[in-house]
Amino acid sequence: MKAKSTAAVSDDRRRAQVRERYRGLASEGGSAESSSLTTPSCCGGGGASSGCGDPSVAPPLGYSREQLATLPEGADLGLGCGNPTAILGLRHGQAVLDLGSGAGIDCFLAAKKVGTRGTVIGVDMTPEMVTKARENARKGGYRNVDFRLGEIEHLPVGDASVDVVISNCVINLAPDKGRVYREAFRVLRPGGELAVSDVVATHRISAKDRADPSLWSSCSSGALEVRQVKTLLTRAGFLDVRVNLRIPDKVPDSLTGQASLGVVSADIRATKPSA
Repeated sequence: MKAKSTAAVSDDRRRAQVRERYRGLASEGGSAESSSLTTPSCCGGGGASSGCGDPSVAPPLGYSREQLATLPEGADLGLGCGNPTAILGLRHGQAVLDLGSGAGIDCFLAAKKVGTRGTVIGVDMTPEMVTKARENARKGGYRNVDFRLGEIEHLPVGDASVDVVISNCVINLAPDKGRVYREAFRVLRPGGELAVSDVVATHRISAKDRADPSLWSSCSSGALEVRQVKTLLTRAGFLDVRVNLRIPDKVPDSLTGQASLGVVSADIRATKPSA
């Protein structure tokens, strides 16, 4: 058998680190302390150096308390850095795909907007998260949501089958972001839209920090600069690419981990050309 290249092994290692963190976060409570990787981050838990995901600060990140009150218990693990369902107006009857759906928060919010004639698919590479999301869907009575196990670089979704692709603080974790955007382009119907909340870098991140598995798996050092995000989306075929930074006047304690690397939250939008 031919040996894997160094780059491929490195990518596999990154995915394993991320999967291990999320396996812990999927456990009861969803705190960073439940993971064997305990570095605080936007991808779970609080702490002085944690990142964008903290359930206590969900409303400022784009969720209203009224929205959160409608969700099944356990759907909000505080892992996001925005609210992708608020970036664009979802319409009744649309098909929506969530990349890295976690415990299901954005899928459930999207499901309410697209209604019973619409469908929502959530894809996550961590079996424990998929199990948790499916249980949350059962508890909440969501019949138009389907959670699937898979990597966002290799989506288990058919060509041109969805109207909207959303994602929340996940694409930064993928080793091959260009592949993620190409896959999003593939599954979108002509004229379909991409609406992503993610973290981006305001300046270059050092090779040393990018190689740090804890920084990468905590939604920090895997962030790309705005110009890189735009380039990858354009190369994937998208038009009307927009990246809007959300830089707070005062960095809260929950964001200091990202801020030290020059990483901030952003809303990213793009459109697949019409046929």
